[in-house]
Amino acid sequence: MDAKIVLLPGDGIGPEVVNEAEKVLNAVASKFGHSFEMPRFPMGGNAIDSHGNPLPDETLEACLASNAVLLGAVGGPKWDDPNAKTRPEAGLLRIRKEMKLFANLRPIKTYSALLASSPLRPEIVEGVDILFFRELTGGIYFGPSGRRDGENGEEAYSEMVYSTGEVERIVRLAAAAAQNRKGNLTSVDKANVLETSRLWRQTATKVVEGEFSGLNFEHVLVDAMAMHLISRPGDFDVVVTGNLFGDILTDEGSMITGSMGMLPSASIGSDGPGLYEPIHGSAPDIAGQGVANPLATILASAMLLRHSLSLEEEASLIEKAVDDVLAAGHRTKDLARGGASLSTTEMGEQVLAAINQA
Repeated sequence: MDAKIVLLPGDGIGPEVVNEAEKVLNAVASKFGHSFEMPRFPMGGNAIDSHGNPLPDETLEACLASNAVLLGAVGGPKWDDPNAKTRPEAGLLRIRKEMKLFANLRPIKTYSALLASSPLRPEIVEGVDILFFRELTGGIYFGPSGRRDGENGEEAYSEMVYSTGEVERIVRLAAAAAQNRKGNLTSVDKANVLETSRLWRQTATKVVEGEFSGLNFEHVLVDAMAMHLISRPGDFDVVVTGNLFGDILTDEGSMITGSMGMLPSASIGSDGPGLYEPIHGSAPDIAGQGVANPLATILASAMLLRHSLSLEEEASLIEKAVDDVLAAGHRTKDLARGGASLSTTEMGEQVLAAINQA
């Protein structure tokens, strides 16, 4: 396969972890006879510095013309001025909109070798393997918002808005994924209070019962789900929810594994290229020190191969290599718990060795 994968290293530790994922992708391409063209483009704070725009037109055009996009991270204290004309996060919102990426896929998976790293007891987190589907382009983050004068002073408002079409498309993706996993789908809402959630629940039920009747399907209120993620995370398979609830629940779920440095994510649409990235952010406090964990970005590259290029064997090889490296006891600083640790590059080299030996 010939494929164009646009690399957006971004800010902070982004360039460091993307470097290791690029090496892994090149190793997989060599092993399986593929050809991956991987040009780099600016995005985020570095793009503000160089172009005055967190998502320059040339970057967006390259992304739209690619097969997939791998992003490091954006943002940092340098660009945090609330009075600034633009901020790195504006580039993220725009690229999601322009690429029509309405579904964020975030796996929450524990590794046997890292059970002790979780803040929860090993018997609670052992075997956890949840795939979250978060609706990404609707809800309260994109509804009408503003400020106005009120009886008690200035008021601010943000409206949560969802249409049946927006709910249908994310639920269909989640239900299809559940069919290929354990067959269990959980929809999370706040239907006891919010009208948008009542529409969400009604629409999700219609889609699943009409098109995916073989699934084990349930509705769970978001506050109950927040508790269940801590008390019994192993009971869940595929979870689908809206933008706000998904944002909060997936960050909560990320702590189950013990380190955000282990968790990738994918943002996809109905067609066109997907956007793949680690969830850990730019981590400016450790940028340039060579201690960042590259595994989340390497695992994001596996998701890229699976979801955008339909290369399941190649994706599974990367995931197994990561598992093998952890089982062998290799750790970066975030996982070492005060013990011996590898640098970003050294951890990448261990994954490459596992791939080449497979």
